[in-house]
Amino acid sequence: MNRVGIGYDVHQFAENRPLILGGITIPHSKGLQGHSDADVLSHAIADAVLGALGLPDIGHYFPPSDPSIEGISSLEILKKCRTLAEERDSEIVNIDSTLVAEAPRVLPYRDSMQNKIADALGLQPSLVGIKATTNEQMGFVGRGEGIAAMAVASVAC
Repeated sequence: MNRVGIGYDVHQFAENRPLILGGITIPHSKGLQGHSDADVLSHAIADAVLGALGLPDIGHYFPPSDPSIEGISSLEILKKCRTLAEERDSEIVNIDSTLVAEAPRVLPYRDSMQNKIADALGLQPSLVGIKATTNEQMGFVGRGEGIAAMAVASVAC
C-alpha cells in the first residue's frame, strides 16, 4: 500500500542566525528563528513523511522544550524520519516540496539541497523535488518577514 502525507512549516527571519534550507547554508542577511537550525524546508518534509506514516509531527519527536536538541541539524530530524519508516517496514518513495519566499533566490542551491535531503532520507536525489516561488508580496512572506515551505511525501507500507 502507498500512503501520502503533507507537511507545512513557517519560520520568521531573525538577526544573527545563518539561513539553512535543505541542509545548506545560504548567504542572506538574516536566518530563521527556531529551536533547531530552523530549516523550514526540512521541517515540512519531515512532517510530510511522518504524516504518511500516520505518526505525530516533528514536535512530538523533537520538542522545542528539550534543551538537549537546541540547534540540532534538521538533517538529523530527516534521518530520524527515515529510521521511523524503516522500523515500520516502510520505504519513503519520493518527496515533492515548495519553498515560499521573496528572498533569497534558492535555485543556485537546489541541487545541493536535493543531495543533502536525499542522503538523509536514503533516496536518490531525483526522487526529491524542490521548487521555489514567491508570495507575490502578499502576507508575512510577501513582506519578507519569513519563509514558508510545504511538502508531500509518498511512503510504501
